[in-house]
Amino acid sequence: MKASESQRDRLIRIWKREEREPFIGWNFSYLDARMFEEKPPWSYLSRAAVLVRRSSSALDMGTGGGERLLELRKYWPEKVVVTEDYPPNLALAKERLTPLGVKVVAVRLADKAPMPFADGEFDLVLNRHSAFDANEVARVLAPRGTFLTQQVHGLWAQDLLAVFGAKPQWPEATLSNRVRQLEKAGLEIVKAEEWKGKLVFSDVGAIVYYLKAIPWLVPGFSVDTHLDRLLELQSRLESGEELIFEARKYWIEARKPG
Repeated sequence: MKASESQRDRLIRIWKREEREPFIGWNFSYLDARMFEEKPPWSYLSRAAVLVRRSSSALDMGTGGGERLLELRKYWPEKVVVTEDYPPNLALAKERLTPLGVKVVAVRLADKAPMPFADGEFDLVLNRHSAFDANEVARVLAPRGTFLTQQVHGLWAQDLLAVFGAKPQWPEATLSNRVRQLEKAGLEIVKAEEWKGKLVFSDVGAIVYYLKAIPWLVPGFSVDTHLDRLLELQSRLESGEELIFEARKYWIEARKPG
């Protein structure tokens, strides 16, 4: 069923309202009940909790607004340091974490420049969905220290991106490549697992919000520039087709010998 002109205008208004909604931290609660992501068979937070409880010093790379780290609050060691580079998230992390004794450091991880930390400074390094340089992780880890990371696969939602004429920007970000890099940096792989599942949206407006919140998925995305593609998705939805795309993640636990 094709939307009438009045329906089209109403949809555009709704989608532009979604486009203007603020996205703060790494929090998608605005899309609760409108976006469903199947979960991998592992629990990053559960494993992180075990490792944090055992540690005496921890670094959380790319903490966002500190959302996940705060869920581990009761297990924190005496020394907790985080990095973040996106200005809104950096400000939020400082607001939330600094009063709790956490050192918040502005570091642009994607640059692969040396992090401002000493060799062997941390016995635990956490990284959930942020860039990392394997050599830097190995350098700042203490002997017998652990690195735990969960990553979005480089081909995440490539079928959704294709709708908008976009391609994955980091197709090389795969489990096998990351494992190879970590091993080359001298770390021992404790576990490594990859997963594929479903990413489901209940309405097109939810996709608008999602793509604006993660601007590197479809560079230059806006309702105006990609209206035809949004209307195509709306037609699919109205014809009874679900908006289902492929989710892909992997996680790695590695240890530094010592």
